[in-house]
Order: sequence, then structure tokens, then C-alpha cells
Amino acid sequence: MPFHLVAPPAVDTVTGIAEPVSLAEVKQHLRVDIPDDDGLITALISSARQMAETLTNRQLLTATWNLVLDAFPGPSLMGVPAGSPYSLPGHAILIPKGPVQVVSSISYLDMNFNLVTMPQADYVAASTDDLTRITPIFGQIWQPTLPQIGAVTVQFVAGYGDSTQVPAGIKHWIKLRVDSLYNQRGEVAFTRGRMDKLPFADALLDPYKIVLL
Repeated sequence: MPFHLVAPPAVDTVTGIAEPVSLAEVKQHLRVDIPDDDGLITALISSARQMAETLTNRQLLTATWNLVLDAFPGPSLMGVPAGSPYSLPGHAILIPKGPVQVVSSISYLDMNFNLVTMPQADYVAASTDDLTRITPIFGQIWQPTLPQIGAVTVQFVAGYGDSTQVPAGIKHWIKLRVDSLYNQRGEVAFTRGRMDKLPFADALLDPYKIVLL
């Protein structure tokens, strides 16, 4: 999806870095008590966190993103399918990144090249921990946009909040991945001359993966 990071996470007050796990707790997991590799371990924490976010389509610490579209989806007059408890109508904007805290704004280029910001009262955003759907309110339609790429921008804030709100399973996966990168320089284990992949590690992220409709 065409995402653009507007404002990355701030330094977390608990971990002391802009990451969901601290250097101290990862070093404790690694059983490392010297400062020589602090820079390397901090870099590996960032790499492991990025892997987790990519695999799950989730934002862990609070950050601001733009979703850039070429046009509003259509047809604009389609409603919610009758009898369907959950759906993705054809005119709905889907944000496949979660958890979304708030949709900050929706702006678009109109046919006169003017940048227009939609009133928040003109659309509704329904969010779960997985996905966010946005449609015009009942009785409204998406306005025509300039037929040009990048004509629509949806800005939103996503993330669990601070590090204390990130699920323990994700944080534990990050520690395991850092362990693999630090001690084995890969995701394999060398045992009795054999090289074996560690298949259980990625399964820790399964409960947090966002499944697209």
C-alpha cells in the first residue's frame, strides 16, 4: 500500500529509545552484561521491530502516516450489503495498518487543482485492532477529484501507544529475533553439524497479523 511516514514514534519514556523494548531488557534476554555491543544491539532491536511491523502490518509505537490514493474508491452510491455483519463496501477506503487511533484528515485535489480538506462530519471511520474502513456518511458521496496520481491523502495516527501497551507476544518475538541476529547472525541453529531454521519464532506473530478482506 502507498504509505508515507509523516511523524515517526517519539522516544519512549519507559524504554528510553523509540522502540517497544529497551536495550536493558534485550541485553538481559541475551545474557550480555558488557557495553561493548550496545550500538549493535540497539540497531538489531530496530531491525527486529521493523520485521515485526512488516509481517503483521501493524504500527507498534504511536506514529503518524499518510495513505496516498489516486482517487476516492467507487461506486460512490454503493451502500452496505444487506444482512452482512461485516463488509468492505466498494466505496470504502481501507487502511490495512493497525491499530488506528484516529483518522486525522482526508484531503484531495479538486478539478480546479485546489487542495480541499473534507469536514470530519462528512465521513465515518470504523476501526478495529486490525483494519479501518472509511466511507462518506449516509446521504453523502465522495467528491470528484483531479484525475491525477496522488490526488487523495488520508492522514491517520496508528500504534498501540507507548511500549507498555504493545502486546507481550510481539515484544518477545522481537527479543527472539534479536537473539538470532546477534548470536547466530541469521535465523538458523547449528546443531551437531546441521543447520536448521527456527520455525516456531514467526508463529509468535500469528495472533497479530492483519488479514486483508
